[in-house]
Order: sequence, then structure tokens, then C-alpha cells
Amino acid sequence: MSQNITEHISALDRMKKYPKELFYKGNLTLLNRPKVAIVGSRRLSNYTREFTYKLSKALAQRGVCVVSGAAMGVDAVAHEGAGAQNTIAVVANGLNIRYPVINSTLIESIENEGLVLSQFNDGFRATGWSFVVRNELVVALGDILIVTEAELDSGSMRSVEFALRMGKEIYVLSHRLDESAGTNKLLQEGKAKCITDIDAFAARFGEAVNLEIEKDDFFYFCQSSPTFDETINKFGDKVYEAELEGLVTIHNGIVRLN
Repeated sequence: MSQNITEHISALDRMKKYPKELFYKGNLTLLNRPKVAIVGSRRLSNYTREFTYKLSKALAQRGVCVVSGAAMGVDAVAHEGAGAQNTIAVVANGLNIRYPVINSTLIESIENEGLVLSQFNDGFRATGWSFVVRNELVVALGDILIVTEAELDSGSMRSVEFALRMGKEIYVLSHRLDESAGTNKLLQEGKAKCITDIDAFAARFGEAVNLEIEKDDFFYFCQSSPTFDETINKFGDKVYEAELEGLVTIHNGIVRLN
């Protein structure tokens, strides 16, 4: 059964209008993690499929939550690459409907292990305008926006407009000149930066770690390789416990995740 979120979510303050209602199924703690929105074409190339998956997986390995729209194509691949427990799906319909049907199993797994959000009451069926509303929420939740493939005048380019208005950084995959005209235009106009190395890009969020490690405040703090003194001041003896458990290594006054 879907529930309404009553608490304020600061990430949504940049939306044109803060949602009156926001319904959810799943794990709300994912909202506290670093988040990256990934969107793109429903009819993606094999190249885009491969590197969207690799990118999402690399981000999830660094404790990042991947946000997307549960649609066919890039959205589904982004959720799958991150893993259900590391992703937020924003849908354009009521949460008692799993749409599109082809992604119903994926959406169900995200309900059980990740988080599904909607601005629409149970029973509401997706319409053209509700997809636009969905897209704005996806962009608002992400700290940055990544468009892995898009043609001109596509829904993904509308998401770019939201990101530009919100002042968010935009990234795209590199493509051949005759492919993904939308993302190539963003690069040409200087509105986006190009991801040319998945691991190098993901490394901005820290080192890759075991996905089973609990992602709490201590984890995210240590992702930035803080000094031992900074970690002790903030978390006290927890740093010693983490070292004994093999979660971190302390070397030359620096705390690093293993």
C-alpha cells in the first residue's frame, strides 16, 4: 500500500512548485544518500545500453543512489545497473499501477528493495502531462543529471531544461556525430560536460566498495578520505570499530574505506 510523505525534502525546493503530495513504496533512507539522475532514450543503442549499465553500477558501488523514471530504455537499464536496493524510481501514475507493464517485475523489485515515488493518487493512469511532472521530480532529486542518449525534441531534453533552470550540472556520454543529436547539441552549446571514462567519472564520488556495506553517515564521510582527527571529532570511537571490522584503513593520518 502506498503512503504519503509528509516531511519536507529540501532537494525538491528547486522545483517550480513543491509537490502537494508525494506517495511512496520502499526505503525512504535512500533520499539521504548522494543521488544522480540518469535519463535517456527509450530506443537506445547497444552502445548506450552497455555504458548506461556500467555507469549506474559504478555509481552504486560508491554509495550513490541512481534516480530515474522506470520507463523502457535508458531508465530501466539505469535501475538495473544500480541494483534495486540502490535506486529510486519516479513514476507518472498511481503506485498501485506498475507501468510500463514490461517493467513491472523491475518496478516490483524496487518497491521491495529500493524506493518508488509518485505525485499521483492510486488509480491515476499516466498521461502526457504526468510524464513531464515525473521528469521534473527525477531531475530535482538528483544532485546532477546524466543524459546517456537523446534526440532533439525528446522528453530527455525537457529534463535538461529543468536541470538548467535548477542550476544542476549536466553530463552526457560521448557519441558519434550521427547519433544522439540531443546530447551532441548540448556539448556543442557548452550546456553539458562529456563522460569519456566511467571509472574516472564515478571516482568523484569516492572509492568503489562492497555494495553490502551499510551506507550511513559514517560511510559517506569516509568516502572523502578525511583525516583521522576529523573522523574522531565527528564519530568518536566508531572509527576504531570500523577499523577492527575491516571497513576502513587508517594510514598516515588518513581514513579510507576498504
